[in-house]
Amino acid sequence: MPRPLFSALALFCLAAFVQAADSPQWRGPDRTGVSKETGLFKEWPADGPKVRWVVKDIGTGYSTPAVAKGRVYVQTTVDNDEFALVLDEQTGKEIWKKQIGKVGENRGPQYPGTRSTPTVDGEQIYVLASDGELSCLAAADGKKVWSRNLAKDFEGKPGLWAYTESVLIDGDTLVCTPGGEKASLAALNKKTGETIWQSVVPDGGTAEYASIMVQGSGDSKEYVTFLRRGLVGVNAKTGKFLWVFEKTIDPGANIITPVISGAKVFSAGGRGVGGTVELQASGDSVTAKELYTAKGLSVGLGGAILVDGNLYGCTGQALFCADFETGKIHWSERALGGASLAYADGRIYMRGHNGGEVALVEPSTEGYREKGRLKQDDRSSKPAWPYPVVANGGLFVRDQGVLVCYDVKAK
Repeated sequence: MPRPLFSALALFCLAAFVQAADSPQWRGPDRTGVSKETGLFKEWPADGPKVRWVVKDIGTGYSTPAVAKGRVYVQTTVDNDEFALVLDEQTGKEIWKKQIGKVGENRGPQYPGTRSTPTVDGEQIYVLASDGELSCLAAADGKKVWSRNLAKDFEGKPGLWAYTESVLIDGDTLVCTPGGEKASLAALNKKTGETIWQSVVPDGGTAEYASIMVQGSGDSKEYVTFLRRGLVGVNAKTGKFLWVFEKTIDPGANIITPVISGAKVFSAGGRGVGGTVELQASGDSVTAKELYTAKGLSVGLGGAILVDGNLYGCTGQALFCADFETGKIHWSERALGGASLAYADGRIYMRGHNGGEVALVEPSTEGYREKGRLKQDDRSSKPAWPYPVVANGGLFVRDQGVLVCYDVKAK
């Protein structure tokens, strides 16, 4: 093979690998919390992985970053304004920053500020401010392509802590959750922002805090999310309401992004129960058959991940491992208490909500196996709710005004 052709092919393969390891939206490439990254440390040194860079004073908020095409995308809050901020992935240097909306009203304990993860799709990014302002921006420079407001345009109703979801891009369609009586969910043309359909879930209530997942394919494809009414599914093509499951409702806030495996869907309330349903179709109707529910599966803020047929999630006090098919709990360990989870290359990355520490954990049904721990410097006094993100050899940890990138690639 001629050397120039070989070099070009090598560069193409490298680019393909890097892109495959991006985390371009909420909870990674397919929104499951599972990264495609490989070649990472299986065990950390005693003092944790090395810091690649630290950026301070980026603005406050609870937004988890997205990483795509050599850039880090995150939402931030300065005073009463919310911004999209873009940084260089290797250095942390700012590329651009654009105002995207205002801080939405908190009507309970005060946790104001942006909390959605930008969705990167080709040459555009999609950002949702906590006041309901939804924008499509050019990834290159932040120029606005279009915008809609979920509260004003759809008479939407967010939960007590404003709009929180990270919007879904599915092909040419953007799917979001205005909430309320006229548009529990809505589908928009991602290129223009024009409405495709509005879905009304009977007594659906507020939008709550989950992000939408895709279940199934073709004519049977559904969008599944967690409203105040409960876990719901709607037809992806028409928005027709199909089913609701109410037993995993949390009395205060429905937060978890559903975990889906085939026709089975797991949901949970942080102060209630967790459980799985199996979707069963009959003609044009779909029912959600309960398979199990259990108090010990009460996942809330930190989400849950599915690894090798086992479900890992954190209650407010402990990490658990449970069989996804049966709900049987293999073990539970207090470790970092309540925590947010991500998975990459055979390891769970668990970030504690109270102290902000990150533990590296080997998945196993035999028990808790910690393989390292790091303590973030420059910690704020606020809860460490943003999820850890693993992409392209980096571990990205956001804490209010601080964003840290650790090097977790094995040498």
